[in-house]
Amino acid sequence: MAKGRTDPTRAELAVLEILWSTGPSTIRELSARLYRGGGVAHYATVQKLLDRLEAKRLVARDRDARAHVFRATLEPGAFLGNRLANLVDRLCGGSLAPLLTHLVRTRSLSAAERRELRALLDDGTAADPRRKARRGTR
Repeated sequence: MAKGRTDPTRAELAVLEILWSTGPSTIRELSARLYRGGGVAHYATVQKLLDRLEAKRLVARDRDARAHVFRATLEPGAFLGNRLANLVDRLCGGSLAPLLTHLVRTRSLSAAERRELRALLDDGTAADPRRKARRGTR
C-alpha cells in the first residue's frame, strides 16, 4: 500500500461502501449518491476522495471510457479481514486473545453468536495457512 496513512478516512469509507453496494461507478454517480443535489464542489470532493483511495490501492480506475469508472479493489470481507489483522498486529502483538477477551467482556453476544464462536474455537482451524503451519510445528 501507499506510504503514510493507508486506512481510509470516514469519507473515503463512505465511497467504498457505495462501490461495494452498487458496483463500479463514475465520479458523477458517486457524487449523486453521497451528496443529494450536490454541485461542482461535491464533485471535486468525490474526485479527491477517489484520488486518495486510488493512491492507497483501495480503488482502481478504468480509463477506457470518457468518464472514468472506479471499482473497489477488495471485497468488503477481505477489507475487513485486512483491517482486523492489522489492528491485532499493531495493538495486540499479533495475538487474538486480548482483542477477543475485551470484545466478549464488553459486548453482549446473542445465543447464536455464542454458539458460532464456540464452534469456531472448538474446531481450532485457521483460514490463514501461516497459522496452520505454525500450529503444525508445535
